[in-house]
Amino acid sequence: MIMELMFFSEDYKEWLKELKARILSCQLKAAATVNTELLRLYWDIGRMIVEKQDVSKWGAKLIEQLASDLKIAFPDMKGFSRTNLYYIQKFYRFYNQRDIIVQQPVGQFEDLSIDIAPEIVGNNSQVTENKDIKLVQQLVGLIPWGHHIVIFQNIINPSEALFYLKETITNNWSRSVLQMQIESNLFARQGKAITNFNLTLPKPQSDLANQLLKDPYNFSFLTLESDVQELDLERQLVKNITRFLLELGKGFAYMGRQYPLQVGIKEYRLDLLFYHVRLKCYVVIELKAKEFEPEFIGKLNFYLSALDSQVKVPDDGPTIGMLLCKTKDNLSVEFALRDVNKPIGVSEFTFSELPKKIQRAMPTVEELERELFKDETNE
Repeated sequence: MIMELMFFSEDYKEWLKELKARILSCQLKAAATVNTELLRLYWDIGRMIVEKQDVSKWGAKLIEQLASDLKIAFPDMKGFSRTNLYYIQKFYRFYNQRDIIVQQPVGQFEDLSIDIAPEIVGNNSQVTENKDIKLVQQLVGLIPWGHHIVIFQNIINPSEALFYLKETITNNWSRSVLQMQIESNLFARQGKAITNFNLTLPKPQSDLANQLLKDPYNFSFLTLESDVQELDLERQLVKNITRFLLELGKGFAYMGRQYPLQVGIKEYRLDLLFYHVRLKCYVVIELKAKEFEPEFIGKLNFYLSALDSQVKVPDDGPTIGMLLCKTKDNLSVEFALRDVNKPIGVSEFTFSELPKKIQRAMPTVEELERELFKDETNE
C-alpha cells in the first residue's frame, strides 16, 4: 500500500517527468544522427554516380542498372529505387554548386546538437565561401531527405535554396508547409516592406524587425469579394488565425481584435494586436482595404503612442505598427514615413477573389438589412 502511494507522490511525478524528457532527448538526437548518416550516404552515392556519368561516360542507363542491382543486394533497404537514385544524383549536383557550398556539404558534418549561429538565421544574402561553409554544411544536415527533394525540385537559385533551408530549421516547418511557403514565393516577399525601422529602432532590433515583415502578405487562404470591407477582412483573418499566424511568421502571439484604448474622453479600437516574443514588443496591425493614403500613418502613429504610454511596460521594446493596404505607391509611403518617430512598416496584401458570377449572386448589405427588417416586422 505504501509502495502504491509512493507512485502518486510529487517526488515520483517529477522524477518520471525528468526521465521522460531524457528519453525524448535521446530519441531526438538519435533521429538527427540517423538523418545525418543517411544524407552522408546519399551524398557519397550521388558523387559516385556523377563521377561515373561525367568522367567515365557511363551514360543515363547507369541509374536504371544500379537500382536493379542494389535492390537485389539490399532487398530490405528503402531508398534505392530508380526515382530516388535520380533524386540522389540531383541532390549532389544541386548542393555541390560553388555558390552554395564549395566542397562536400555533407562529408564534414560536426555535432548537429550545436546552435545555429545568429548570423546565419534570418540572413537572406549570399553566403561567403570562407566564413559560412561550415554553417551551411550544418544546415543541409538538419532537415529530412523529403524536405531536400522539395527544395531542389522547385528552386534553382542557390541563395534562395539556402534561405528555405534556414527558414525550415528556424520555424520547424513540415514538408507541406515548406512546399506552401515556396509556392507563395516567401523568398521574394520576406523583408521587403517599406519601413522606418532603421531610424526608429536600435540595432539589432531594427534588423530583425525589417526581416520579419513581408510585402505583399499572402492571404490566399481567404476567398473574399473584391470590394471587401475592412471589418469583414479582420473577422476572416481571426477566424483563420492559425493560417494567419503562419503567414505572419514565427514569434507572433495573438492578443485580440478591436482592442480598446481610452485616450481622454474618447475610446479608440485597434484592428489587431499581437505581441512578438523575439522582439519583446507589442505589434499593432491596421488593415486598409483600399489604396494607401498618407493620413493612415498619422492615425497608426497615434495608436503606437497610446500603447507605449498605457500598455507597454519598461521591459518591453517600442511598440511596432504594421499597416496592410490593398495597394500602395512606394514613393508616397516613403514620404509619409520620413519624419515619423514611431516604428512603422507598410505592406500590401493579396487574397483570393470570389468569382464574378458568385459575387453577383451574393446579396448586398442593403438587401440583407431589408430581409432582417422584414423578419422583425412579421414577428
